[in-house]
Amino acid sequence: MAEPAGYRVFRALARFLVAVFYRRVEVAGLERLPLSGPLVVAANHNQGLMDGILLVAALPRRLRPVAKAPLFRHPIIGPLTRLSGAIPVHRRQDERSGAIDNEAMFSAAERALAMGDAILIFPEGVSQPEPALMPLRTGTARLLLGAARDSGPAATLLPVGLMFREPGTFRAGSALVLVGEPVPTADLAALPTRGADVAVRRLTERLGEALQRLIVEAHDRRILDLVHAAESIWREEMPEAAREPKDRAAWRQRAARAYHYLAAVEPIRVAALRSSVERHVEDLERAGLTDRDLSRGYRAGPVVRYAFREGSALLLGLPLALWGVIIHLLPYKLTALAVRALRPEEDVLATYKVMAGLVLYPAAWALEAWAAWRLGGSSLVAVFLLSLLPAGFFALAWTERLERMRREARGLLAVLVDRDLRGHLLARRQAIMEEFQELLRRVPEPVLDGSAS
Repeated sequence: MAEPAGYRVFRALARFLVAVFYRRVEVAGLERLPLSGPLVVAANHNQGLMDGILLVAALPRRLRPVAKAPLFRHPIIGPLTRLSGAIPVHRRQDERSGAIDNEAMFSAAERALAMGDAILIFPEGVSQPEPALMPLRTGTARLLLGAARDSGPAATLLPVGLMFREPGTFRAGSALVLVGEPVPTADLAALPTRGADVAVRRLTERLGEALQRLIVEAHDRRILDLVHAAESIWREEMPEAAREPKDRAAWRQRAARAYHYLAAVEPIRVAALRSSVERHVEDLERAGLTDRDLSRGYRAGPVVRYAFREGSALLLGLPLALWGVIIHLLPYKLTALAVRALRPEEDVLATYKVMAGLVLYPAAWALEAWAAWRLGGSSLVAVFLLSLLPAGFFALAWTERLERMRREARGLLAVLVDRDLRGHLLARRQAIMEEFQELLRRVPEPVLDGSAS
């Protein structure tokens, strides 16, 4: 079935926003996604509306989100919600009367599944920034089991884990979309009607267990930062094992589980290892280095060639980059001021930035186009409009290249001033990895793979 034109517009916008906001987005397990037939995609919920936008951009199927009813009335988000074909759900905390009736939502979702559509739902019910899964609501199980009572092909329940790093920071954040194995549902759908409550409870438990296997349950962001720092060390010490996104995701999960287990049985060694990792990260940041820089080193020939290549590119691209910065500086600053004034919670920071940008960038561009018309007439307006996006993307890439070269020049200077610095940092990194591997051997395998009760 052909996708509605409105959804194609929404997905194109979602892909544009994701490509602009995040530095890197990776998808693993895409082969598990059914390309046709009724489907319920259930994901964890850490970044507000950006979770849905990310999944629409990353997955090659039309997804109809189940979205809270107030979003449909929002002046900015409402039109986008309707373009996506979302199905409204009424939550008790959103309704002043306290009484809710979601029969219309269940009916609409079941009709969509009967037509072979894919539904996107966040079974936690609310977004929250901590790296842990909240208790799941039963709505997902009720929806799927209710649809199973109707004739037609059974819907697939597909868990998807979302992992983020610096999710609220423009052009620094990254995301990993991890598609899991379908959750078995046939045995529960076959239970008699009088066992419906039992089936709903069991399916909710299965879904929760499936989602826990697809995320890093670090319990707080400080521990998650520690896991990310340890991952950077592991990726450089064991590069062959860290090539695929799914392997890196699995390592993060095992590292987080190991940390929580060892913090109870080896608290002194774990505290010492944590202190070493944090000191390693601080020393790298102070010197302007990364673990990749330590592995690569600073040989004279490659450094000279790199400096010439990057310096030439920056110099040649300077005029176009300056033009891109000039025409985008006003909306960029306005968006930053608006988000600072609104003071959003951590889990919706990216959402506020993107939504503010959707309003302020076009408004600022319209003002600049008017100024261009006053200064140079229609010819200058044409030049401005034609260069708007190309110059913006070029300026973005140019400023990132400049920042990368500035940081690497600072790292080179630090290594030249202190000839022992790189060797010292490499030795400490190797010692950290050896200690981590030694501690890892003390953790039972069922704990590491998440199968321990």
